[in-house]
Amino acid sequence: MSEAPWHSRARRIFVVPAFAWLAATVALPLALVAAISLGEATQGAPPFDWSFTFSNYAIVLGDALYVEAFAASVRIAGTSTAICLLIGYPMALAIARARPERRLWLLFLVVLPCWTSFLIRVYAWMGILRPTGYINSALQALGLVEEPLGLIANAFAVHLGIVYAYLPFMVLPLYATIERIDAALVEAAHDLGAPPARAFWRVTFPLSLPGAVAGSLLVFIPASGEFVIPDLLGGPDTQMIGRILWLEFFQNRDWPVACAIATALAALLAGPILLFDRYRARGT
Repeated sequence: MSEAPWHSRARRIFVVPAFAWLAATVALPLALVAAISLGEATQGAPPFDWSFTFSNYAIVLGDALYVEAFAASVRIAGTSTAICLLIGYPMALAIARARPERRLWLLFLVVLPCWTSFLIRVYAWMGILRPTGYINSALQALGLVEEPLGLIANAFAVHLGIVYAYLPFMVLPLYATIERIDAALVEAAHDLGAPPARAFWRVTFPLSLPGAVAGSLLVFIPASGEFVIPDLLGGPDTQMIGRILWLEFFQNRDWPVACAIATALAALLAGPILLFDRYRARGT
């Protein structure tokens, strides 16, 4: 009887450092950003004063530039997430259905690109997609095109870069979920006369939805605030909120407006997280 309180106290001791770390690295910076967003821009150092005004949020929500940037970020991130799901689900299913001795190697191939610097991988796509890059050079050498194709500095290149960069974050949660599905359930569906396609849609797919939702969040949330890929692969018309945020901080030096954008983005991305938490609670 005396062990339960001891275990409870030990559990709290181990939990406290984790919460302290989250408070120092997540809660405190977010609180600082939210506080600066209520200030006013100045020409001094730091370039803001500690006041209390919601005018920066009025600017962010009332200016068409920021609204369109938010909409473009959500649209591009949502489309890229859907493409990652369409590509990643068959990959995860194939890995989960592969022989046990092959799964480790297939997972290794999925995460292998992550061993290289993210920035270097994006620069590599610039070399592949540019007018004098490998794709256009090969097409022109084969006589398939006369002029280089416009593969870079557009929304297509941004989608391609995001899908390439974040595809592993879709595959891994899907694989972890599908691999845990009891094979006896699928066999039972086959024994009851269900063809493979019907067994998949009625058994495998519903049970894999938690992994699909988790993978979609892991792709959608960072893709919404992406800066490097739109800046290097996108053109001037690809104004995602990450680029606007960088311009406000480092070019316009309007920290309060930039922090208001960052706070609004955090609030926008909190919605999918809350929906996922509610979905998981209902599933439990």
